[in-house]
Amino acid sequence: MKPVKREILIANVYDVASARQAGGQLAEQAGLNITQKHCVMTSISELAANIFNHAGRGNITMSIVSRPDGNKGIEVVALDRGPGIVDTNLAMQDGYSTTGSLGGGLPGVNRLMSEMELSSTPGKGTVVRALKWVDELPLLLQSHLNERSNQTAQSGNE
Repeated sequence: MKPVKREILIANVYDVASARQAGGQLAEQAGLNITQKHCVMTSISELAANIFNHAGRGNITMSIVSRPDGNKGIEVVALDRGPGIVDTNLAMQDGYSTTGSLGGGLPGVNRLMSEMELSSTPGKGTVVRALKWVDELPLLLQSHLNERSNQTAQSGNE
């Protein structure tokens, strides 16, 4: 039986690639399609690079998970004990960067994955938990459908 959980220590740039590859393998095992697999791999690359660049070291844990309805997916947890993020709301805005980069990393992970939670304590570290489900519509499509539904409901109330 293939493993359903992998933990990768992120301590150098090569570990970023190892985490990405392991995540791709688990995504395939979970039944994600090729596009979903690449969303997971890109998100893992971003989270692992953040660990290496901001904290120096930490862990990426990837697991195949399932919901009570039988839907499978992959959970990615990035954990470090680095300097933490002072303003997590600001860190989730496109274009915000503390290093002079384009500032698309965490907001990009949020868009690529089905769910994402960010928790950080300055001076203690950061935890990001992200999930990608097999049956989820991409977040942009879900948002678009919700927006259209709200517009339709509003026009019906006028």
